[in-house]
Amino acid sequence: MNFDFYRTFYYVGKYQSITAAARALYVTQPSVTHAIQSLERELGCPLFIRSQKGVHFTPEGEKFYASVAAACETIFQAEASLEAAKNLSEGLVAIGASETTLHHYLIPILADFRKKHPGIRLKLFNSSTPEMLKEILTGHIDFAVLVINSGYRHADLSFTHLTDFQDIMIAGRIFSDLYGRTVSLKELMDYPLVSMEKGTMTRQFFDRFFQDHHLDPEPDIELATTDLIVPVITGGLGVGMVPEPFAREALSQGHIFRLALKETIPRREICLIKKKKASLSLTGEAFIQYLLSDNRQVL
Repeated sequence: MNFDFYRTFYYVGKYQSITAAARALYVTQPSVTHAIQSLERELGCPLFIRSQKGVHFTPEGEKFYASVAAACETIFQAEASLEAAKNLSEGLVAIGASETTLHHYLIPILADFRKKHPGIRLKLFNSSTPEMLKEILTGHIDFAVLVINSGYRHADLSFTHLTDFQDIMIAGRIFSDLYGRTVSLKELMDYPLVSMEKGTMTRQFFDRFFQDHHLDPEPDIELATTDLIVPVITGGLGVGMVPEPFAREALSQGHIFRLALKETIPRREICLIKKKKASLSLTGEAFIQYLLSDNRQVL
């Protein structure tokens, strides 16, 4: 059975008029009449009674219409939803982000995307990079924007470079003996060290940096979030490494100072990460295209 017959039947029944149905379907009245006659012939019973005032249901037609109308309206709603997704007027994007990428890269991009496409719902998940990678692999989020340590890759994930940033070593004024001179990592081992807790990408980066210079750091203070590092160091509780954007305000106010480190801290990169074999929604693909075409060098 041709679905157009059911569609035509739906509109004739809705308006109780062949003329109104033809107008709604952008077809001629004879085309509507032909479709109804074909449907009645296929079903083996009349569905409408014709009169000079229009048409009205037969008992069988009225009962049949109740089911056809529900089916048609479901299909029409699905078509409208798909069209809205294609036009980026509705949809959902599930995005993962770490603390660093959210604070100093992603928020203005998300805000601008929402301004351009207010009907799209942005569902944001914030956790550590290892947790976000698990969420991508299990399909709980579409993709993530994360800080990735140099050389890290996964066979099931694709990585697209977005930007990079610099970590710096900082200290509070209580450690003024370190100010204005070049300091080695080995010397810093004699000071209380502040870092992120184990299991985070930032902590892995911190440990590897020391280990690459044949040192094994044992931080005195381990924190759950990066934004706690600067306040702890400002309070004179130790020295530590932090992404430069997190320290800008405290540096400008003179609460802390940047150490002139003998060793060079490698830059870290921010990547768009998604599952290689995953199929993204139209809205998800649209956000990625926007992200890649409007790649702001925020950090």
